[in-house]
Amino acid sequence: MKKLAVLISTILASSAVNAFQIETVEIDSDNTPENHKATVILPDGYSQDQRYPVVYVLHGWSGDYKVWHEKTKIAKQADIHNLIIVLPEGNYDKWYIDSPVKKRSNYQTYIGQEVVEYIDKHFRTKAEKTQRAITGLSMGGFGAFNIALNNLDTFGNIGSISGGFEPKDFRYTWGLEEVFGDYDKYPTNWDNRAIKNTAHKLIFKDINITIDCGIDDFFIDSNRELHVKLQQLELDHDYSERPGGHTWVYWDNAIQYQMLFFSNKFAQAN
Repeated sequence: MKKLAVLISTILASSAVNAFQIETVEIDSDNTPENHKATVILPDGYSQDQRYPVVYVLHGWSGDYKVWHEKTKIAKQADIHNLIIVLPEGNYDKWYIDSPVKKRSNYQTYIGQEVVEYIDKHFRTKAEKTQRAITGLSMGGFGAFNIALNNLDTFGNIGSISGGFEPKDFRYTWGLEEVFGDYDKYPTNWDNRAIKNTAHKLIFKDINITIDCGIDDFFIDSNRELHVKLQQLELDHDYSERPGGHTWVYWDNAIQYQMLFFSNKFAQAN
């Protein structure tokens, strides 16, 4: 009998630890060739009597709206920090830009406007920029900065993990030319999207920034370049390098630090 009581207590404790709720929604779009799904993670005790800050987390190249939840323990962060996490769809390799060459491949506008509007309408969010963050891994790290830089009144907190901030360095890979255009024909499409070339937009915008990249990651150089650029612009930011590469093990660890960073900023802004 005593063993049964211990077993029941263990089960209940385990259930309490993983009490977040997972919902899959479909979001209409005028900016993409189809409507896309998103994963929404609600914290334990999600209530109609309370409002919550939101963190949008973007997948990398070849990923989808499910992969962050499938590959990491990100859902637990909703419970730990009492916030909503949204995992939107970036359509495999569209790089979260409004493409100047690919028709209706406007994932910058889709996520920066349509997804945010949907989430604020259908969930109990704190719909102020100070209570909204966006981050992502790899392609999604670039995307988080690109989307935020073009929606400065929407996102008050920006992050990146292993972000590919200088697309032209890898222009013949990962479908980049399909959305940026041929580099030889349209070099400004690429140069104008490099994050170090647009970071000046953050001046006087009071936006919290966190960047994380492994020292063995093939994107480490562009992360260091952006770090230096932000220092030159005298923009406060959190910058981390740790041992590790372009792997889910690294990203699962790094997202915990970024969620803590965002949670602290949300609390300070209240």
